[in-house]
Amino acid sequence: MRISRFARSLLFLLLPLFVVTLSTAAPIAQAKVGKIKEFQLPFSKKWGSNRPYIIVTGPDGNLWFTDFYTDKIGRMTPTGQYKAFNIPTKKSEPYGIAVGSDDNLWFTEQVGSKIGRITLQGKITEYPTPTANSGPLNITPGPDGNLWFTENYTNKIGRITTSGSITEFTVPTPNSGPFSIRTGPDGNLWFTESSANKIGRITLSGSITEFAVPTPGSLLRFITTGPDGNLWFTEYFANKVGRMTPTGTFTEFPIPTTNSGPFDITAGPDGNLWFLESMGDNVARITTSGSITEFPVPTPKSVPFGITNGPGGNLWFAEDRGNKIAYITPQ
Repeated sequence: MRISRFARSLLFLLLPLFVVTLSTAAPIAQAKVGKIKEFQLPFSKKWGSNRPYIIVTGPDGNLWFTDFYTDKIGRMTPTGQYKAFNIPTKKSEPYGIAVGSDDNLWFTEQVGSKIGRITLQGKITEYPTPTANSGPLNITPGPDGNLWFTENYTNKIGRITTSGSITEFTVPTPNSGPFSIRTGPDGNLWFTESSANKIGRITLSGSITEFAVPTPGSLLRFITTGPDGNLWFTEYFANKVGRMTPTGTFTEFPIPTTNSGPFDITAGPDGNLWFLESMGDNVARITTSGSITEFPVPTPKSVPFGITNGPGGNLWFAEDRGNKIAYITPQ
């Protein structure tokens, strides 16, 4: 059953409040590890925040991200200049975004049940998923030159070619809630099953294998490949970061801040993993041995969601409730 916008908004009403005062950000080349600089987005007349969700660095060197509530794709230059592109489908609720092998940006429309393609000039083409009301969430480029995505509502993994042809694969566990998907170190696609509490692996031919996560009810969010050749993922309810070998051996690391709501995670340029604590308003770094350091986001109740490697050797992230795009210096 789909959750309404109002209901989703209620999930964040009890966020902890962090008030942090930072000095003016130094030039990128001189910035210290953990220094954060934020860029304000225009406010939506209807929703207040545009609700920037998932972010990626485009082939043009700019930051591209989904504006969830305003049905737009946003683009920001490294100096903070913002431009938005309207998605043709109203109430589409764009969620994930990734760079395709064709050098266009590809995104999911959670409510629109479509996969969108946007050129660097802003032209948008949409492709409906074969299964109606599929709830596509996250999307990633595969090693085969196609885009792979999760269908959260219909328990499937989708594959779309750059010409728009879609194939769907059913996850073996019913109602597993596939959420995030990324290419793994073994050339397969790996995804999280938020409801089934499993990590799934799908080959390029569509064969799926599942691995149960040790902590029950962890509510898995994002997954990525680490510099150590393992899979790293976030456990929202369990308040942990997990590490899994490609053969299925798990290790879990508790996060220092309680109820931090770990969300997106990515490998940083410094040889560590970086993740966002959406409820704790922190950007955090975890070494491959499991040591965690947290850096508070300057804006209170910012709810940071998506993170990516970006311009200046920095990690860029989207603040859902803060309505900002920001970067943190990792080294």
